[in-house]
Amino acid sequence: MTQPYIVSARKYRPATFDTVVGQKALTATLKNAVKTDRLAHSYLFCGSRGVGKTSCARIFAKTINCEHRTPEGEACNECDSCRAFNSGTSLNIIELDAASNNGVDDIRALTEQVQVPPSTGRYRVFIVDEVHMLSAAAFNAFLKTLEEPPAYVIFILATTEKHKIIPTILSRCQIYDFHRITIPDMIEHLAYVAKSEGIEAEEAALNVIARKADGAMRDALSIFDQVAASCAGHITYKGTIDNLNILDYGYYTRLLDAFLAGDVLTTWLIYKEIRDAGFDSQFFINGLAAYFRDLMVASNPATISLLEAGDEARAAMATAAAKCTPGFLYRAMDHCNEADLNYRTSSGKQFLIELTLAKICQSLSPSPKGSDGEGRLKTIDAANTSAATASAPVASNTTPETTATPPAARSVTTPHTLPPRAVPPTKTVPGAQQATANGIRTPRVSLRTGVIKDNASEQHLPQGGTRCRAFSSSEFIQAWSEYAINHPKEHILSNSMRASVPETTDNIHFTATVANDMQLEVMTAALPDILQSLRNALENDNIEINIAVTDNPVNAKYTLNDRELLAEMIKETPFIATFIDKLKLKLS
Repeated sequence: MTQPYIVSARKYRPATFDTVVGQKALTATLKNAVKTDRLAHSYLFCGSRGVGKTSCARIFAKTINCEHRTPEGEACNECDSCRAFNSGTSLNIIELDAASNNGVDDIRALTEQVQVPPSTGRYRVFIVDEVHMLSAAAFNAFLKTLEEPPAYVIFILATTEKHKIIPTILSRCQIYDFHRITIPDMIEHLAYVAKSEGIEAEEAALNVIARKADGAMRDALSIFDQVAASCAGHITYKGTIDNLNILDYGYYTRLLDAFLAGDVLTTWLIYKEIRDAGFDSQFFINGLAAYFRDLMVASNPATISLLEAGDEARAAMATAAAKCTPGFLYRAMDHCNEADLNYRTSSGKQFLIELTLAKICQSLSPSPKGSDGEGRLKTIDAANTSAATASAPVASNTTPETTATPPAARSVTTPHTLPPRAVPPTKTVPGAQQATANGIRTPRVSLRTGVIKDNASEQHLPQGGTRCRAFSSSEFIQAWSEYAINHPKEHILSNSMRASVPETTDNIHFTATVANDMQLEVMTAALPDILQSLRNALENDNIEINIAVTDNPVNAKYTLNDRELLAEMIKETPFIATFIDKLKLKLS
């Protein structure tokens, strides 16, 4: 007669502390308590589902009643007590499911059993599973017995929701928190189960099962049985993702290549393949966000441990992450998160996802007019750092001299014609004039007024010479405004640019007057990019810009940012606040 089939979650349930998966520190503590005979009268095992709480409670109960424990503190599995436990006939170990026995009468029946001493062995162990399901009255009826049980009684309570247990119960127990099972531990145990069952399994397939289980070993074994039944003794990666309806990582890899190439239409075609395969669009965009997150943590050896995967998968992710910059990954995650937030309320869900894919492609496209493109990011290396460090003391020493203009020498005019502060002839910071190491250029910056001459325009002229197209003041103002509009997240920069439109005397040299040193610092830092953007937009490489601080900040021009403007509108029309609250609107 053939033996009945037993699912792997039961067949390979841990029988000793050493066979418990992923809880080494906790099981070592329990073994030491048994070996030294320092046993508490009540324990509380907490943790998510499938991490070994009830299994450890049973092993602990069997071990403390074992008559011939091993030197390592494990049960012998040979004495009468161990054999009775293994066969399920032990009278010293009583299990209660609090989910279905959660009333006061059930607890009273339990307390009556507590009064009966063990017929054999030293302890009677009561295991109460899902203890958080007890009613408030049942908890109160249980308090006295839990606090002062007979010397031969030990309570082991298990729960997945510790926060639902009243503090008076928690204070009477030793609390053990079980960890989620890690992906590598799951893969190792699943490989052992597959070998024991005579099943060939690819590591990539086991990795998929482990990730699907979400930290629960019991779930992983159940999924393993399901996949093994469909794969006929050979578990492959392809068979696993088909059986579990999981989106293949190959799609994400192809999408990444298309993103890096800026190929929007290819990303749309891949997205169509995913939809045709039956995957939900929101499921896809969440999976893509998780993929970018994994790339981010895999890009640095210090954080790759955050990637819950096997060594082979980690190496593959690290290789893919090397193609990406942190800025690109940040923006890609942000676009995916924004799409997920807007998905439920969107009337065109397919268009929303396609637009998100296009934005991710565009985030790597440099834009001279200052979009959110990768082209705006400045690379910082050791050479630039050393140059900045060397120049800092010079700036701090010379600033008092350059700002020591007597008050009588300063003129006060209307806000529209504020002159820049009078300064001595421009002095250049030593070490910051020419190109630095590794090809990183450093523009020339004056100490006080922030005059910048971009070396790029001098060294990389277009074929045929310097561009010098004539332009009108309105064209200049439009190019200046477009740069500010395209940088909404850089609040100080965009507000400073809106409040400080440069003035000119010869249509080539411009002066922008800002209100304070903070604006001066921000504008000076962004000036190389602003200058290059204006030169490209106006097709004139002779444009130069000077940033100065006004002598009279009280009369300086000031523009409201978005939040300040909204606050003023609400002050004038209070109904706007109610309108915003009802529609749950927010500033982007």
